[in-house]
Amino acid sequence: MLSKNTLKFIKSLQQKKFRRLEGSFFVEGTKNVTELLLSDFVSTHLLYTEKFYSQHQALVDNFRGESFAVTQKVLESAGAFKSNDSALAVAKLKDNKAFAIHDSDWVIALDDVRDPGNLGTIIRIADWYGIEKLVLSEESAEFYNPKVLQASMGSFSRIQCFYTDLKLFLCESKIPIYGAFLDGTSIYHTKFEKGGILLMGNESNGISPEIEQMVNQKVTIPRFGHAESLNVAVATAIFCDNIKRSK
Repeated sequence: MLSKNTLKFIKSLQQKKFRRLEGSFFVEGTKNVTELLLSDFVSTHLLYTEKFYSQHQALVDNFRGESFAVTQKVLESAGAFKSNDSALAVAKLKDNKAFAIHDSDWVIALDDVRDPGNLGTIIRIADWYGIEKLVLSEESAEFYNPKVLQASMGSFSRIQCFYTDLKLFLCESKIPIYGAFLDGTSIYHTKFEKGGILLMGNESNGISPEIEQMVNQKVTIPRFGHAESLNVAVATAIFCDNIKRSK
């Protein structure tokens, strides 16, 4: 039976300070929960409804952590969703570790991307285009924010994420750095190498001046209409598409 202390623990994970303190995070909904349980994350708690169990019995039966059959009302009280009739799962945070980057790798780097929805969508886009590595400035949105995880639609489970001093990271890069700018070379006339870093900037201010110095080639998406700018996640998708097509 789900105890009040366990419910209180799960609710606390809605806040970043408690996610850090407990070293844990949670996801909600059928898609994110199933992706989490099938990934290499260490899951510790599973709350599920009868509906979820009828559809994913093997996942529930093979779960090695603490599992609880609950009502939809309890499930909704535990998480952030207004409506959740399937499941919620808790897992351990992964260590923030640097990863190896090879000459043929494509990496997305984010300079102060603050909106959780944008970050989650970028994670999903990276997964769609087979880009598995994401480097973020320390000021960027938190990977384990519930809004980020929800927007990623399960793709968070397949993306390697590393928060670091972005300027230092780019200084040490051995592959070309392509930065998204309004005054760069047209994306349609840019020759992308077999590997590189795609650098995207803040929603309001773009790439910061000190990070701009690290960029090897400024690239832009040509404007044909009158919109002032593109959403950073939309722009990331356009860049990824052109990078992959150029190969």
